[in-house]
Amino acid sequence: MPERIFQTLYPEYDVLEKFHTPSWNAQTREVVSRRLHEVPGRRFFDELQWKTLQAVADRVIPQPERSDPVPIVPWIDARLSKGRGDGTRYASLPPQAECWRRGTDAIEAEAQQRYSRSFHVLDPVEQDLLLRALDDEETESPDWHGLPSRSFFRHVLLRAVVEVYYAHPAAWSEIGFGGPASPRGYVRLAANRRDPWEGDEATSQPVKVARRR
Repeated sequence: MPERIFQTLYPEYDVLEKFHTPSWNAQTREVVSRRLHEVPGRRFFDELQWKTLQAVADRVIPQPERSDPVPIVPWIDARLSKGRGDGTRYASLPPQAECWRRGTDAIEAEAQQRYSRSFHVLDPVEQDLLLRALDDEETESPDWHGLPSRSFFRHVLLRAVVEVYYAHPAAWSEIGFGGPASPRGYVRLAANRRDPWEGDEATSQPVKVARRR
């Protein structure tokens, strides 16, 4: 199978090089260190729900180039186990904990309905077809009754996966983001301007590189 290579405009940039610089204070270093080295274990989801969400995250943000992929599901689980949320929810969706458990179970039920196999063991094409059906609200499993599949997929699951991924330093390096602004702050906020401690585009075209951790 041919090697899959990730493309970035910042092949030489590593946000962690500013770890011991004035860009970050002690509190920022502590938070970043925990994110890198203290990945939480499973507390909220059961084993099958965890595997289902991991498989979904792998389709939403594939990381085949990483020997150590950015952990996504552990941080979603940690947030839910502590009852942390956004403070709001869509009226059509149930409360947060119920929404996540029902939605994850419904994805598994949909896989069983369509393919008679668990979602996490489906091949990538089957997984993508199923996820597209959720987004199109063309589900077959009765487990979706009272739970709009599109709203759950777009506004709950996808949002959380993307938020967690782009809260990781590896993702900051990929997009040239300078990381937390404490204590230095950002000054050049207008379009096409950058502070000197942010990533500098190496070229106008993406460069093919293997992803960093």
